[in-house]
Amino acid sequence: MRRVALKVAYVGSDFYGFQRQPNLRTVEGEIIDALKKVGLIEQVENCSYRIAGRTDRGVHALGNVFSFLTEEEVILNQINDALPKDIKILGQAKVPYGFKPRFAENRHYRYLIVDQYIENPDFNLERMILASEIFKGTHNFKNFSKRSERNPLRTVKQVSIQKNRDVITVDVEGESFLWNMVRKMVAVLLNIGNGDLDLKEIQEYFDPEKQVSIKPMPPEGLILMDITYSGLQFKYDLYAKKKFISCLMEKCIYQKTIAAIEEDMIRILMD
Repeated sequence: MRRVALKVAYVGSDFYGFQRQPNLRTVEGEIIDALKKVGLIEQVENCSYRIAGRTDRGVHALGNVFSFLTEEEVILNQINDALPKDIKILGQAKVPYGFKPRFAENRHYRYLIVDQYIENPDFNLERMILASEIFKGTHNFKNFSKRSERNPLRTVKQVSIQKNRDVITVDVEGESFLWNMVRKMVAVLLNIGNGDLDLKEIQEYFDPEKQVSIKPMPPEGLILMDITYSGLQFKYDLYAKKKFISCLMEKCIYQKTIAAIEEDMIRILMD
């Protein structure tokens, strides 16, 4: 038996999240079915299957990680042929027997804010950038997740914000994150840019004694970009990347068509 770690990409739109759920289409469910189909595992309970992170319904990924034990040779394209086109294994790495994917060195999330969320004509991107600096370092993020979190202390290594045409990109990096933490961080930053919050108010959000309600941004705008580990390099497969790019291009065309139709219907109804 040897342990292998695989890096997986997926479009989260048509899944009920990553984690397996009875009678629902999930990323993990499809992966396990594919591993069984190609003979890499027999039962998930017997292969020491482990994952790095369970993304929510609608969240996408380019670099989630899972690992398992197997006696067989791992051929990425063989697994990918057994997976639906909106999930692809992009890379693999041989890892120690006791490797635990959730103990990562760094996690990188990206959130894309489309211009429809910019409510104020005097929206201020510079205020967002200034506010992002406040999130860096170690803070108590209890108000950015469930109040019942046992250990709400988290260290944010980096927050960067850029605007490209009609999309604002927020990149957040750290060793680990609480449930909904990134989406709530982005919501606060957007409120700052829209002028609904003052920069000084953010400091109050880190006070665990004060209960602050923050509505998270929608999951569809979030991408788990990558998860990295000290001393571990994944070997990527170019063919797998091309197949996933092809899937993304198909979805882009479909979504642009639907958006054009809906905009035209709105225009007709408003005339």
